[in-house]
Amino acid sequence: QVQLVESGGGLVQAGGSLRLSCAASGRTFSTYVMGWFRQAPEKGRDFVASINNWSGSRTSYADSVKGRFTISRDNAKNTVYLQMNSLKPEDTAVYYCAKSKTTWATNSMRDYDLWGQGTQVTVSS
Repeated sequence: QVQLVESGGGLVQAGGSLRLSCAASGRTFSTYVMGWFRQAPEKGRDFVASINNWSGSRTSYADSVKGRFTISRDNAKNTVYLQMNSLKPEDTAVYYCAKSKTTWATNSMRDYDLWGQGTQVTVSS
């Protein structure tokens, strides 16, 4: 019954910024470990970032985005965010948010049991 909807994607020049949002319909959003993944054309889906449940005090990032991307959550709004700064052309991909079935932070795709529809991010040079 939980649904995830991403938004905020678009076209941006290299060095620019975007903020992605993922709105969840569940009433127990604060209990969810959440993650962001991305999939470039003809490539697999890769981990980007994750955030623990409740306060979201623990976060994890792929090395490729560390220092540039920030994941956060607003439990009152049932929303998780991905702030993307200093964007590079190689960041171009469809970005997906997902809910983990675990209660601990994880970067393993198989630990996520609910996915959004994805939002396109295109970074031009």
